[in-house]
Amino acid sequence: MDKKKLQDALSKALEGKGKRKFTQSVELIVNFRGIDFTKPENRLNLDIALPKGKGGKEPKIAVIGDASLLDQSKKANPDLTILPGDIASYSDKAKLKLLADEFVLLAQPNLMGQVAKSLGQYLGPRGKLPRPIIGNVAEQVDRARRSIRVASKGKYLPVAHALVGSENMSPADLADNAETVYDAIKAKTTEPNVKSVYVKLTMGVAVRVI
Repeated sequence: MDKKKLQDALSKALEGKGKRKFTQSVELIVNFRGIDFTKPENRLNLDIALPKGKGGKEPKIAVIGDASLLDQSKKANPDLTILPGDIASYSDKAKLKLLADEFVLLAQPNLMGQVAKSLGQYLGPRGKLPRPIIGNVAEQVDRARRSIRVASKGKYLPVAHALVGSENMSPADLADNAETVYDAIKAKTTEPNVKSVYVKLTMGVAVRVI
C-alpha cells in the first residue's frame, strides 16, 4: 500500500470531520476476496500495537501476578493489580463485568490456569481472558495500552474493521498506525486477497485508499 495515498486519503477523511460533541475514531476498513472465512484457520484474531498510540482514551490495564511481578509493573503504572490470593474474589458477577468491560488483562503465565478456573467461564466467551506476560512486564503494559484487536466479525463477512486512531491525530501519525495494521492483516491474509482498503471517521464518509 502506497504510504502517500494512505496519508492523502486520511487527510481527505479528516477534512469532513465537522464539529461533534465527541472525538471521532478513525478506522481502517479492509475488504477481501478469495478467502473462505468459514474455515477457522482463515479468520482474523490479531493484537496489534499502534506505534503512535490511539490518540484518545486508553484502556485500563489489570496485571495479575505475584508480588515480585507486580513490583516490576509499577514503572508502567497499571490501573489494577491482583495478587494470586485475590483472584477468586473477582469471581462474583459485578467484579467480573467490571473486568470484562473496562480492563485489558495481563497475567503471569503460571497463573493462567488459576485465572481460567475462577474467571474463565465468564471472561472466555467474551474474548477477555488475560494475555500471558512474557518478558518485560512494564513494556507489555505499555504495549497493551496501545494495542487494538482485529477479529473476524463472522464466518461469512469478507471485511475487517480496525481502529487506527482519532480525529485529533495528524494524518502522518494516523498513516503510521494504519500501515502497521494493514501490514499485520496482509501477513495473515496475503496481499492478493485484499480487494480494497478504505479509511473513515466514525460519522464520516469512507475514502478509498486502494
